[in-house]
Amino acid sequence: ISELETEMPEVYAEFKKNTDILENHYGDMQDIEFTIQEGKLFMLQTRNGKRGGEAAVKIAVDLVHENLATKEEALSKVLPEHLDQLLHPRFSDVESESYVKSVIAKGLPASPGAAVGRLAFTNEKVVENEKHSIPSILCRDETSPDDIEGMYASEGILTARGGMTSHAAVVARGWGRPCICGCTSINVDEEAGELTITLTDGTQRTLKEGDFISLNGNTGEVLVGEQMVSPPAITGNLKTFMEWVDEIRTIDVLANADTPGDAREARKNGANGIGLCRSEHMFFQPERISKVRQLILGDEAQQEDALEELLTYQRADYEGIFTEMDGLAVTIRLLDPPLHEFLPSLEDDDVLTALAEQLGSTVDQLKEQVKASEEVNPMLGLRGCRLGITKPAIIEMQTRAIIEASLNAMSSGVDVKADIMVPLVGKVEEFRNQAALIRSVVAKV
Repeated sequence: ISELETEMPEVYAEFKKNTDILENHYGDMQDIEFTIQEGKLFMLQTRNGKRGGEAAVKIAVDLVHENLATKEEALSKVLPEHLDQLLHPRFSDVESESYVKSVIAKGLPASPGAAVGRLAFTNEKVVENEKHSIPSILCRDETSPDDIEGMYASEGILTARGGMTSHAAVVARGWGRPCICGCTSINVDEEAGELTITLTDGTQRTLKEGDFISLNGNTGEVLVGEQMVSPPAITGNLKTFMEWVDEIRTIDVLANADTPGDAREARKNGANGIGLCRSEHMFFQPERISKVRQLILGDEAQQEDALEELLTYQRADYEGIFTEMDGLAVTIRLLDPPLHEFLPSLEDDDVLTALAEQLGSTVDQLKEQVKASEEVNPMLGLRGCRLGITKPAIIEMQTRAIIEASLNAMSSGVDVKADIMVPLVGKVEEFRNQAALIRSVVAKV
C-alpha cells in the first residue's frame, strides 16, 4: 500500500477514500480485496477482519478514539477468548519465521497460555525436575486423577488423546496451566522415554525425555525448542479497554482462586472477590498429598496426626487469602472430590512402597485399600457433602482452619468477609447435617 501511494497517487487516494467509507459503514476494521487493472481501481469484496487478542483490543480502542464507535460498541467487538489470550503468558512473535518453522504438531487448544519446558513422561520425573527448578511439560497419552501431582508441578500439559472436556483440559483450565489435548500426530512411548511426531509431510521426528518443547495453548501448536514468552500485563490499550469495561458493567466479577498468590493476582486484575476457593486444590503439593493419603489410609492415630498437619496448612493458606482480599468476599468450598482422586495408582509401586513405609503397612494391603476406595461413578458417589457426613472430622478440621484464619487475620486489622460453601448437596437433609456440624465448630472456636 505504501508503494501504491508513491507509484499511483490518484488510485491510492481513491482506495483510501473507499476504505474510509467501508470502515465507517461497518464500524469495524475491514479485510478488503481489490485489484487494479489498466490504472482503474476495482473494489472486489470486504468483510470484518480476523484478529488475535492484542489486535482486537487495539482495534476497539482505535475505533473509539477515531469516533467510529461508542465504548459500548467497541466492547462488543472483543470476544472473551481475545481477553483470555491477553491474560495468560504468550509467545512474543508468532509471526516470525523461526516460530513458524518450529511448529511440529497441532492439537486442541484446551487451556490458553504459553509454556516452555523439558519433556517428561511421568509424574515422578516432573516432580523430580521441580525439586531442581527444571521446568517440565508433562506429556501423556491422556491423563487421569493419578497424574495430579505431575500436572500440578508442570508448566504445561500435552496429551495425544482427549478433547476440550477431557480430564487434562478441565484440570489445566482450573489451574491456569497451558494445555493441548487430542494431538493425534504424536505417539508417546513412556518406557523408551520418547515422543514421536508424524510431520505434515509424512516424515517422523523423535524427541527424547529432557528435550525442550513449547506449547501454545491459544492455538494448539506444539513447537520444538524454547520459545520466548511474554508475561501478561494490563497496560496500554488493554488497560484502557478494561477501564471502559468497569465504567459500563453492571455485575460484579468474582474469581476462582485457591492460594494467596491466586488471590493477589485476582485482586490486581480487578476481581470484586473470590466466588470459589476450592479447598482440595491446596492438598496437591507433594508434602501435603502424603498427609492426605495418611488421612485416608492410616489408622486412627495416623489420621489424627494428618488432620493436625492439614489444619496447619489450611489455616495458613486461608489467612493469606483473607489478607490479600481484605474487604472483599471469599467463598470457600469444603472438600468436594472423592477420596480416591488423592490416592496413588495401583501401578505406581515406588509411591506405594514409600507410603507403606510411612504407614507401617504393606504394598499389598495398600493396594486393597486403594481398590476399595475407587468409585463406580466418581461424579455422584461418596464425595461432597456425603463425604462430610461420613467423615465429619475432615469438615471439622476445615471449618476450624477457616475460623481460626479469620480471627488471626482480623486481629491484624483485615476486614474478613468469608462464606463457607457445602458442596454437591442433593437433599435438604444433607445441608442441614453439614450446617449443624459447621455451626458447632464455630461455637467451639
